[in-house]
Parts: sequence; C-alpha cells; structure tokens
Amino acid sequence: MWKQTKNCCKFDQSKLTACSKMQSKSLKKFIYLSIAAAVATISLKMLAYSLTGSVGLFSDALESVVNLIAAVVALFMITLAEKPADEEHAFGHSKAEYFSSAIEGGLIVLAAFSIIWAAIPRLVNPQPLENIGIGLLVALGASIINLLVGLILIKNGKKNHSITLEADGKHLMTDVYTSVGVLIGLGLVKFTGLLILDGIVAIGVALNILWTGYQLMRRSAQGLLDSAIPESERLIIVKALKPYTEKHLEYHSLMTRQAGQRKFISLHLLVPGEWTIQIGHDIAEDIEKDIRGLFDSPVTVFTHLEPKEDPVSMQDIGIDRHDP
Repeated sequence: MWKQTKNCCKFDQSKLTACSKMQSKSLKKFIYLSIAAAVATISLKMLAYSLTGSVGLFSDALESVVNLIAAVVALFMITLAEKPADEEHAFGHSKAEYFSSAIEGGLIVLAAFSIIWAAIPRLVNPQPLENIGIGLLVALGASIINLLVGLILIKNGKKNHSITLEADGKHLMTDVYTSVGVLIGLGLVKFTGLLILDGIVAIGVALNILWTGYQLMRRSAQGLLDSAIPESERLIIVKALKPYTEKHLEYHSLMTRQAGQRKFISLHLLVPGEWTIQIGHDIAEDIEKDIRGLFDSPVTVFTHLEPKEDPVSMQDIGIDRHDP
C-alpha cells in the first residue's frame, strides 16, 4: 500500500491527484447527504412551527439552518483537506478539517444564543399553541431523518478518521436531542396547558447545544496546537518496537501529532556506530513499515539514526536540541 502511494507521488503526479479525488469523492458523498438532510429537516420544522406557533419548534428549525451552513463549510474544508501536498504545503492540507469543526462549533454557539433570544419573550408573554398533534408528527419525522444521517456520518467519520464527518454527525445527533426536548415540551404543554413550558424547554435546549459547541471548538483548538495521538495508539507503537529493543536496538524521542486524518510519528534510532549506512537504513525502513501497518489512516513516519556510543545522541531527545 505504501509503496504504491510512494511511487505514485514520485513518478506520476496525475495518479496521485486521481487517487486524492477518489478519496475526496468518497467523503464528499456523506456531506452531500448531510446537506440534503438539513434542507429536508428545515422544511419540516418550519412547517411544524407554522402549524403550531411554538418557539421551541422555531428554535429547533434555527439549529437545522446551522446544520446546513455547517455542512456547506464542511464540504469546502474536506475538499481542501484532501488536496495532495504541494511545494507550499509539504505536509499536506489535512489540518483544514479542524477549521471546519471550529466554525461548526461557533455556529452552534450562535444558534444557542439566538434560541434564548427568541424564547425569553415567550417566558414573559406566553402564546397559545395550535395544531400541536400534527406539529409533533412533522417534527418527529425531521428527527428521524437527522438520527439516521447523524449515525451514518459518525460511523464513517470514525472509519475514515475524519474529524469533519464526525463533528457533523455529532451536530446532527445534538439536533436530535434538541428535537426530543422540544417534543417533550410540546407534549407537556398539550397535557398540562402551561404555555410557559414552551419557552423554558427552548432555553434548556439552547444551554445543551452551547456545551456541544464548546466541545467542538475545544477539540479543534487541540488539533491546531498539534496534539499528540491518543495514548492507546502510542502504546501500540511502543509494543511494535519491542521486538527491536529485545535485539538490543534502542530508540528515544518518540513524538507524535495528529493533523486531521493524518498521523505524524517521529523517533530516533540508536544503532551501533560501526554499522554501515545500508544496515541502519534497512532497519529504519523495517520499523517505519511496521508502524505504518498499525493504522488504517494515513501515517507519515520519520526516523533519525544516531550512534548509541556518542553522547551527542542524547542532546536532542526533546523538540529542542541542548548543545553543550
């Protein structure tokens, strides 16, 4: 798999571009699905709002508008993230996905405040609701659409290691939770006659999605700050290196970072100083191949050979070199 990609990059740039486009199309189809779901749910929820006059349903429809905007942004960012590396972006464009999830988180926060703004007048001056029964059915249909599409996006986001797909799926699932809250509120209004419950539920929904927006922005910030891969994955790498250390090969400065779908892994290999360049290179190639084989997402591995007998080899264990 790696040799094919390497040869494609080295000898035929057109093939690399074609491969990238194929991968982009595979992910884009899920975003198109998200856009279609957003359009459908906006239509259904606005219909339910027009039938009932519920501010809770109106707030739910606002969140679906955010879903649509977020899906369009996600489509643009996935297109950018899947562009092949070039001279100006030698490490690729995969970090673009973090901008998508950050923007989506910001839009969620904006929608939450819009919902609160719309709900407060209903607390002060509750309005009677109409056609609650049919409004509930229409809103329920929209929720089912979001539930199915959200589960598809989350599943394929994890499968393809795409934070954009996963974030969009989680956003849709938040919309489902929002809708459930609104439906419960409408049900309570119908059976208790307390109109103020409509505004209270809308504000409760807004506070819930505020938390989701914060989490998305926080995760995006961590990615832009080059956060390490999960500790569980790092331990898998350490385990893969164990057969080499048992043969008295040493290593240090194992550093990792996640950039969208791609993982970057680097380490220094301490080898006997009398080894030839060829022997050290062959060992490094084997180790890099083993590490790449641990993951089904794109992985770039950097190794650096150092003579184990030389004290200078211990001066650059961290990111900064400590010269004497």
